[in-house]
Amino acid sequence: MLAWLAAGSTLLQGCERISGSGPTARFKGMDITGAPYGRSFSLTDHSGRPRTLADFRGQVVMLYFGFVQCPDVCPTALTRATAVKQLLGEQASRLQVIFVTVDPERDTPELLREYMAAFDPGFLALTGNANEIKTVADEFKVYYNKVPTGSSYTMDHTALSYLLDPLGRLRVALRHEQTAEDYAADVRALLAEPGA
Repeated sequence: MLAWLAAGSTLLQGCERISGSGPTARFKGMDITGAPYGRSFSLTDHSGRPRTLADFRGQVVMLYFGFVQCPDVCPTALTRATAVKQLLGEQASRLQVIFVTVDPERDTPELLREYMAAFDPGFLALTGNANEIKTVADEFKVYYNKVPTGSSYTMDHTALSYLLDPLGRLRVALRHEQTAEDYAADVRALLAEPGA
């Protein structure tokens, strides 16, 4: 978490936005090309299939960490991802949206499958046990924390979306406040690169 704060990132606290740094010249989001993290993951998708980052070579991956019971930020992020696919037109087949739950205690594979289908049948949700989720969150410098709310709880979590290029390299961090047009522009930029 401290690494992201030092980099001027946007953190989500209690599903509320906190302003972050502005866009870079090359991308609409934050250019994090060459970051020494976010290099891999190993989790299980909502159909029970083991998944790693290598499974998505040739596609831009939009990676988001959240949870099903998030009241507004997570559904907003997924609704925006749906709009991004529409904006991409024929290039949409080269974008894979991946939602990693930070609440594996409540987010069962069945619930995650239904949640993804409510936005786009091509979206993929990943889960694992608490240790596996923590390992992946740490790898991507994602903060999350369980916060009690009466007889239940909610989750504080990082609100960034990440873009990984078709070679599987972490390249862009997009803030929650940014538009679908900003996201789509950065996906197009990655798809237009040599070797993409």
